[in-house]
Formats: sequence, structure tokens, C-alpha cells
Amino acid sequence: MIRSILTFTAALFCLAGAAFAQRAVTPLEVRSGETSHRFTVEVADTPDAVQQGLMFREELAPDAGMLFDFGVTRPASMWMKNTLIPLDMLFIKEDGQVVAIARNAQPHSLRSISPGVPVRGVLEIPGGRAQELGIQPGDRIIHPVFGNTGG
Repeated sequence: MIRSILTFTAALFCLAGAAFAQRAVTPLEVRSGETSHRFTVEVADTPDAVQQGLMFREELAPDAGMLFDFGVTRPASMWMKNTLIPLDMLFIKEDGQVVAIARNAQPHSLRSISPGVPVRGVLEIPGGRAQELGIQPGDRIIHPVFGNTGG
């Protein structure tokens, strides 16, 4: 019985690893006043990818992150279940404007984190990075998800 449970658990971790490898990785820019910050992000745009998020990751490079694309503007609620590292969550409107930031969300927390308004997406970056870079609500996310990469 224990061997079966261990085999099943190992298979789940392998599937999770495969899911990480299959996500699209794209450049993303945060425009904060006259300053531009560049990130490389994985795009979570399927229900499974959104649910998995950055769970079980042991590290995240300073210029890396995950962009959750909900496909439509809707209420959003995030949590940190099975997330091992602190994260900043930037809640983003359809046009790419950051409307709220949850800073240094605590690992393993089941607390619901919501901006209080409908959003198109959420950008997760390493905890403390938004403050370090001076990223604030009102800044703009430049990425194809928001249709604002031209010109």
C-alpha cells in the first residue's frame, strides 16, 4: 500500500514537471513612469496551468515570473497553497494597467488574495521585487495578452 502511494506521488510530481516544461515562455515589460523593467514569464492560460501556478517551485529568478491569462476580465482570487516562495502578485486590467499589488504573499497560505475588482490577468514575480523596482498600481504591463505590444 505504501509503495503504491509513493509511486502515485512520484507520478504526480513527474506530471507537474512536464506541465512546467510545456508552458509558453515569453518576454514581458513593466513600464513604470519612464522606466522599463523586463521579465521572462511563463504564461498560464489553461485551467490546469492556472490552478498549478508556481506551486512546488523552490526558486524564481529575479527577472522571471508567471502571467496568468484568464482570457476575459473577471473577478480573481489567488492563494499560496503549496507555493514554497514568497511572491508579489500584480493584478492587471484588460488594457495592461496594474490595478493592485499584493506584496510578499506568504508561502503555503490559504488566505484568498483578491484586488476587489475584475481583472484580465495576474503577474506573479519574486516577493519584494515590485517594491525593489518601484512598481506601483497605475504602471503598465506590456505583453501580447493585453494587445499592447505594437509600436
